[in-house]
Amino acid sequence: METVKVVLVDDHALFREGLRMVLEAQGFEVAGEAGNPAEALQVARRTRPEVVVMDITMEGNGIEATRKLLLDLPQTRVIILTMHGGAEYFFRALDAGASGYLVKGTSSAELVTALRAVARGEVYLQPSVAGYLVGDYLQRVGSGEERESYEKLSDREREVLALIAQGHTNPEIAASLHISVHTVQTHRGHIMEKLNLHSRGELLKYAVRLGFLKSA
Repeated sequence: METVKVVLVDDHALFREGLRMVLEAQGFEVAGEAGNPAEALQVARRTRPEVVVMDITMEGNGIEATRKLLLDLPQTRVIILTMHGGAEYFFRALDAGASGYLVKGTSSAELVTALRAVARGEVYLQPSVAGYLVGDYLQRVGSGEERESYEKLSDREREVLALIAQGHTNPEIAASLHISVHTVQTHRGHIMEKLNLHSRGELLKYAVRLGFLKSA
C-alpha cells in the first residue's frame, strides 16, 4: 500500500503527538505539524502532503486556512478534526473545500479509514454529521424537490435514510431495524450512490445542486 503523506494542524502539541504515534504505527508518513493556521500554510506548502488533518478553532481561522491551502495546493485534501459537531461548522467546512469531517472523540480506526478514503479522492463524513446533508435532502423531498432520485430508493433504504438523517449510528440503525451492522453499511453505500453521494466528485456536485456549495 502506498504511503500517504500527512500534515497535522492543531494547537495542542500533546494531541498532535498522539495523532503522530497512531498514524505512523499505521504506515502513514507525518511530514509536518503546525499549531496555528499561518504555520499550517507554510508547512503544507513546503511538504506538499496528500492530506492535511485540520482543527478549525485554533488561534486564527482553520476554515479560512483550509480555503487558502486548497487554493495554493488543489491536489491536497483536508480532513477537519474538531470538537464541533454542529451544522454551522460542518457546512462552512464543506464550503471551504474540506473532503472529510470528524468530531474529536472518534476512534483511531475511523480516523485511519477517513484518511485512506480522502487520500483516494473520496469524501469521508462521520455519520453524525453526514445526517445534516441527508436531513436537508429529505426536507427537499417533502417539498417536491429531488423526488426523482428519492424514488430510486427501496423501502428499506428509505427507512435507513430516515434514521441516518436523525443522526443514528450504524449499530443503532441495525438495532432499530433488527438487521446486521454489515447490512446497514450495505444500505448506506447504496443510498449514497443513488443520491450521488458515493465519491468526492459526486458529493460536491450534489452539494452544489442543493446550494451547500457555490459552483465555480
